[in-house]
Amino acid sequence: MAGLPLVGGCMCGALRYEVSAPPLMVYNCHCTNCQKIGGAAFHTAATVMEASLRFTASEPARVEWVADSGAIRVGLFCGACGTRIANGGAPSNGILSLRTGTLDDTSWVQPVGDTFTASAQPWVTFVDGGLRSERAPESYAPFMAAFKAQGRF
Repeated sequence: MAGLPLVGGCMCGALRYEVSAPPLMVYNCHCTNCQKIGGAAFHTAATVMEASLRFTASEPARVEWVADSGAIRVGLFCGACGTRIANGGAPSNGILSLRTGTLDDTSWVQPVGDTFTASAQPWVTFVDGGLRSERAPESYAPFMAAFKAQGRF
């Protein structure tokens, strides 16, 4: 079982953060935006309440872009080394997708499923027995329920 606060930071150590509330879910995103942002086939995200994320060393740089869906997205990253910490919407809906690879302790991270599977690389294997959505799910409630059932918090 993971403990709070969750702590993490960027690759160079200049940008550090704490998350004071449990994540709502953990999932893999295979959208083309995440593929380009991370230079990888997908990324694993912990969905957190924006109010629970506090930067403890430095302040993040910010970038905005238009997602495949047409929505405006915001990325928070280290201005020194470029490590992406989180993504969210603009205007904010109060929720951020925290990149789990930036956490100091990732031992508790276990995705409950995969989103945007329609744009997944053909060689990717999805979470065994996990939830799947070809695009953004109409509701993330099943993902949140599956994460809660894991009992990690």
